[in-house]
Amino acid sequence: MALRIAITGFLVLVVAMGIGRFAFTPQVPLMIAEGQLTLTSAALVAAINYLGYLAGAWDAMRAHRHVECRLHLGVWGAVGLTLVSALAPEAWSHAIIRFVIGGMSGWAMVLIAARTNEQLAHFGKPGLSAAVFAGPGAGIAISGLLAVAIQAGDLHAWQGWLVYGVLALVLIGLIARNLPRKGQLHRPESQPQPLTLTPGLKRLARFPGSFMAQFVWPVFGIAAVCGIALSIALRHVGSSNQRLAVVLFLQGIGVLGAALLPAMAGLVVGALLVGGGFLCAVQLSLLYGRELAPQHTRYMAGLLTTGYAIGQLGGPITSALSTAFTGRLEPALWIAGVALFIAAGLVWKREPERPDQFQ
Repeated sequence: MALRIAITGFLVLVVAMGIGRFAFTPQVPLMIAEGQLTLTSAALVAAINYLGYLAGAWDAMRAHRHVECRLHLGVWGAVGLTLVSALAPEAWSHAIIRFVIGGMSGWAMVLIAARTNEQLAHFGKPGLSAAVFAGPGAGIAISGLLAVAIQAGDLHAWQGWLVYGVLALVLIGLIARNLPRKGQLHRPESQPQPLTLTPGLKRLARFPGSFMAQFVWPVFGIAAVCGIALSIALRHVGSSNQRLAVVLFLQGIGVLGAALLPAMAGLVVGALLVGGGFLCAVQLSLLYGRELAPQHTRYMAGLLTTGYAIGQLGGPITSALSTAFTGRLEPALWIAGVALFIAAGLVWKREPERPDQFQ
């Protein structure tokens, strides 16, 4: 049972995040070559995608009705809109699709994360929750490798979208019957006391992510999967907040490495260290959040995912300002690296739980 839950969550995140949300990145060169996008419009479409993700995560966090419907729409919508992307002729239509698919991936991420965390903890297999979060990385790696094949085969951008969409449809078809039904995600009669954001929770949500997912895409995705595997192997080393702090510190080194090292070496180091911690940071943040607020798993998943989306939205904006005012990307990388070091310091020391935490 626990393995089936983990596989279901894994494939949901492969489709909704790794393909539905992130397949846009390797498609950008084809769409630019075919005149659908420019470099500027591609950046704007990416930012709109982040905005949709923020909206979806925030809504999922606060939803009290039709919760299961949101998850199903998020999963199947990611599949459908990936296929519909084949029909989008220009930037504005891609922007609309990316905003909606961003919101749907936000629904899927928050709700399936909360669902699998609760169920795996119930069956005494919390360690398998880390395997679930290999899903986005696996999807990123798959989309990157498929992009190589698509370009090698001289396919058009619309054909590439169909390849991604059909793959997503097949993968979801394998686990569709395992998706939660009405009343399994939200039971009004068993609602916990309102959540009080303690200092520990505030520190956890402050700097939850980074913006380096644009570089060396297949390497980044493979590193993310390897990072999750390493996280599983080291799950008994230290506490969850200490492991999270180490991951954030290593990501900070990766970001600064991208700024300081020569071109290709910097990109590889950045992709390995930032990519390796990409999903670990999400999984460990959710695990630590569940430890701090065990009765508010879905709210914490939504809160952390919302913060993550804000960070992703801020990344392109910071990069744009950096290049506009200095002509260089390095100042934005320095800011991101320092932010990750601060985040590591904030979560290293665990706040003692108070008796009135959930009053």
